[in-house]
Amino acid sequence: MPHYSDIQGSADSNGQRLSRLRMRRRWTQQRLATETGYSLSAVKAFEQGRRSLDRPAVILTLCRALDCHPTEITGGPVIPPTSDHDGQEAVAGVAAVRRAILRHGRPARPTEQEVREVDLHDLCKRTNEANRQRASASFTKASRTLPALLRDLQVAAEVSEGDDRRTAFGLLTSAYECAMQYLYKLGHVSDATLATERVMWSAQETGDPLRILAANWYDAGEFLSIGEHDEAGAIIDGALSSISAIRGPGPAAVSLKGAFELKASLNYARAADGKSAEQYWKRAGETAEQLGEDRNDFQLQFGPTNFAIWGVSLPVEMGKGRLAVERAEKVKLPEQYSPERRSHHFIDVGRAHFYNGQREEALGAFLTAERLAPQATRMHAGVRETVGTMIRTQKRGQLAEFGTRLGVV
Repeated sequence: MPHYSDIQGSADSNGQRLSRLRMRRRWTQQRLATETGYSLSAVKAFEQGRRSLDRPAVILTLCRALDCHPTEITGGPVIPPTSDHDGQEAVAGVAAVRRAILRHGRPARPTEQEVREVDLHDLCKRTNEANRQRASASFTKASRTLPALLRDLQVAAEVSEGDDRRTAFGLLTSAYECAMQYLYKLGHVSDATLATERVMWSAQETGDPLRILAANWYDAGEFLSIGEHDEAGAIIDGALSSISAIRGPGPAAVSLKGAFELKASLNYARAADGKSAEQYWKRAGETAEQLGEDRNDFQLQFGPTNFAIWGVSLPVEMGKGRLAVERAEKVKLPEQYSPERRSHHFIDVGRAHFYNGQREEALGAFLTAERLAPQATRMHAGVRETVGTMIRTQKRGQLAEFGTRLGVV
């Protein structure tokens, strides 16, 4: 059995990809440091894998300087190890989901049998099941469910009329959202962006103002992910203004308002405006208190629990590990919360511990996340980068075994 010091990473780190991008521009490390405002020692540590390059705000700063897309640094799509049979099957299903998304907007050309078999009640059950699979991080099951479901919903939307047509488009919007999340989690970012465009289009066809606003939540996320903070902010501000104009808003509108306030706080956090990020997070807390319950309108979870969870993830975005850990100690996750969402919380907790130099605690949180949602955790870019850094700088038995499951050693 090899000694841990002999184990070498088999997968590229974010730092290695950063180094290649820098050299492609024929820049020195000093030039990159000057262009980004980071120190020369920080750039060297990133490239050598001694410092985890996992925070989106840092990655976006480097991307702006190098004029590249974030995935050129973070890598992707993720290819699971051959030993991860479920992960391999989940990834294998991407092509079929992609084909179904590409057919959007084209004539469905349904057969007579397909037209006869349109059943909106059954399609609603199937759409809910697909979203349940996604929320439980069962990507393998989702990869089997989504292609046929998207096809059947596209047919239903084309052949239905009146209220049935609006209902069909509402279900199609939800299925596209499910596909978008599935593709994003597997690292197929460009396909996920295409799915987001489908979400926007199909939501418009429902004629439901709140449904259309909910689609804008994902649209804002697209701009936020590439560092276009002004564009993301404009979408968020527009949505909040529209919701504020609603007289006597019901719970769904209040929940949507809170979701956009959290999105605004994330946008400011990644733009390195900590004061505004905290301000919008506190606004979301007031909205959660007004709502008084956890809701999942339009697949956008919001309520007191979600507010508390974001209280951990926002400091992580800004590299404030101590504050994140302090807040995490107060978070109580209900059992009915989805495994995917619970696992993401523990991923944030693990990253917070890592920022504090608490590596054993970080590994423990990551392993908890893996138990809750194995595929989602193993394919999470932040987990892979952080664990890779931990292995390169301090190899240990359980850590190395986890790295093997992630495919980073």
